[in-house]
Amino acid sequence: MSHATCHARADVPSPYCPHCVDYAPTFQTLYEFYYTSPPAGTAPKDAAFTSFYDFRFADINCVAYNDLCGSHKVVSWPTTILYEDGVPIVTFKGVKAMGILSVAVEEVLEKAKPGSRPTKITLPEPGDTETPEPKTESTDKASAIKGQTKKEAPPPIAPAPVPPKAEESITPKYAAVAYDTFVPKTQTSKSAQNPEGASVPLDFDTFQTLVSKTQDPWFVKFYAPWCHHCQKMAPNWEQVAKEMKGKLNVGEVNCDVESRLCKDVRVNGYPTVLLFKGKERTEYQGLRGLGDFIKYAEKALDLAGGVQEVDADSFKALEAKEEVIFLYFYDHATTSEDFYALERLTLNLIGRAKLVKTRDHKLYDRFKITTWPRLLVSREGRPTYYTPLDPRAMRESGQLLNWMRSVWLPLMPELSASNAREIMDGKIVVLGILNTQDQDSFQGAIREMKSAASEWADKQIQLFQLERQELRDAKQLRIEEAQDRDDQRALRNAKNIRINMDRSDRKEVTFAWVDGAFWQRWLRTTYGIDTKAGDKVIINDEDVGPSPFLASQNRTC
Repeated sequence: MSHATCHARADVPSPYCPHCVDYAPTFQTLYEFYYTSPPAGTAPKDAAFTSFYDFRFADINCVAYNDLCGSHKVVSWPTTILYEDGVPIVTFKGVKAMGILSVAVEEVLEKAKPGSRPTKITLPEPGDTETPEPKTESTDKASAIKGQTKKEAPPPIAPAPVPPKAEESITPKYAAVAYDTFVPKTQTSKSAQNPEGASVPLDFDTFQTLVSKTQDPWFVKFYAPWCHHCQKMAPNWEQVAKEMKGKLNVGEVNCDVESRLCKDVRVNGYPTVLLFKGKERTEYQGLRGLGDFIKYAEKALDLAGGVQEVDADSFKALEAKEEVIFLYFYDHATTSEDFYALERLTLNLIGRAKLVKTRDHKLYDRFKITTWPRLLVSREGRPTYYTPLDPRAMRESGQLLNWMRSVWLPLMPELSASNAREIMDGKIVVLGILNTQDQDSFQGAIREMKSAASEWADKQIQLFQLERQELRDAKQLRIEEAQDRDDQRALRNAKNIRINMDRSDRKEVTFAWVDGAFWQRWLRTTYGIDTKAGDKVIINDEDVGPSPFLASQNRTC
């Protein structure tokens, strides 16, 4: 921070804070206006603003200099502080209009050099690159005479300027201002991706240079030349690289040659396909058909822009296209650590669900959000909330991801070879066997099963709330009993009782459907069901019944 001998002006932003980005053009234009404004009165006309008033503007990146911002008691962003001899004399919290800031600056400048400030100043608009012409009495009269009508009607009397309110806030978007704003690491140049449309052979050194030390997404195949499954997949992989030309980097590693690299990446079988973004990675677990690879790669392209920002309208449009959407709510106090934790989740959600963020008050109201940050998942327009409210818990990526895994399936997913284990393992599954060839019957059956799944979800929420309330009542009863007996030890023990709502020991019930015509052979051999007899619903429990789709279509050497 720059401290002038007499006065210093500092803006204290976080580059990840959207309000700081909104505020940036206002503060930058204010600085440029004063820095280029000559003093008035008897002051020398060629006097430099900084040396004449001993006044400076500065800004601090509170992400890079968190300790410094903390020492100046900055608890929210943006915060604007006016210092005199190193002591703060005026503090503005939040986004403020230029007129409010100028009043404070003018008072300090006039105090430093009495008689050197003009009686009236005309401030530019945020983002302006030229100083506006000052409005003088003569120019006002000339414009009034010019604007008279033929009937020589008297010129209109200009209303007196209204001083800005103390709580006024302006948050315009001014992309034209050259301001040193923060560019998130997730933002990459799409034009530099896969320029040749080919799978790039990677060794230990090029992997570090091109993949690990950049934030560009890379789709990488780890293989062995002698592996039959790798040989079978090779033509599809080559075609994927061609399809992703100019969009997504595609690479490959020969583990017979680069055994050290494959060991570091923990490759346990061939082929293994991983998606990297810097040091973060996730394993591709879908089918190995060309269409499956392309579909996954196209979803990976969203990584380049980071987590998408939405408002109420764009979220509504997204709901019409996506079955599962994770919505992250934040406000001006949300920190960069929160956003970095959020960005780390994106890799694992590719091909699973959409992750977006918002600070739209309409969405706050719709989902009754009163604390930030919050996370929920919307399936068929039905929200399920992530229960931890502690900001630290919201940064625990592993804990967040575990919860996401438990809710990222659609309300009624279609059972397939690629997702069967995820749907069936350790769960009780209400499985609808449906005939997709009769679309009218199929759509009606889907609606009925979704309705049943929704009713079950509502019932589980009610049971959860009832059980939690019973536990709270039992705790309160023990507290009151201890108070009645004046038993301090029992009272402390009662107050220390934790309300444990962990349901990990209970088997989850899920709903799904399967194409009876396509999987008729498997259904007949596994469950003894003839799909020609019409739609059916079965209850599958892995612990007591046969396991579906054990013969995975993805094999490794």
